[in-house]
Amino acid sequence: QVQLVESGGGLVQAGGSLRLSCAPSGRVFSGDIWGWYRQAPGHQREMVATVTSGGTIDYAASVEGRFTISRHNGKNTMYLQMDSLKPEDTGLYYCRARRRVTPTYDYWGQGTQVTVSS
Repeated sequence: QVQLVESGGGLVQAGGSLRLSCAPSGRVFSGDIWGWYRQAPGHQREMVATVTSGGTIDYAASVEGRFTISRHNGKNTMYLQMDSLKPEDTGLYYCRARRRVTPTYDYWGQGTQVTVSS
């Protein structure tokens, strides 16, 4: 079972920046979709941003223009650059890698905490 390992969370003041990273512990395949999701206390997990191996990107409306997702296929690493952070961005951020064709998989990381103070 492949593990996804996130890093880069922390505490930051509103208006500040953080950069999250995600890398797998084992082999992943091309043709998959990677993404960042977050869950705030009392709320459901929501998509923040996704990127395909071909480079197609999608953002949640609440973060578009402030967050940038990127993926380094050669290093099998994904990043989330978060700028102009707001208190409502606070939550546990998870990375995800899923593939819908053989070999199929749906891997999640353990989550990294992002806290934005006002």
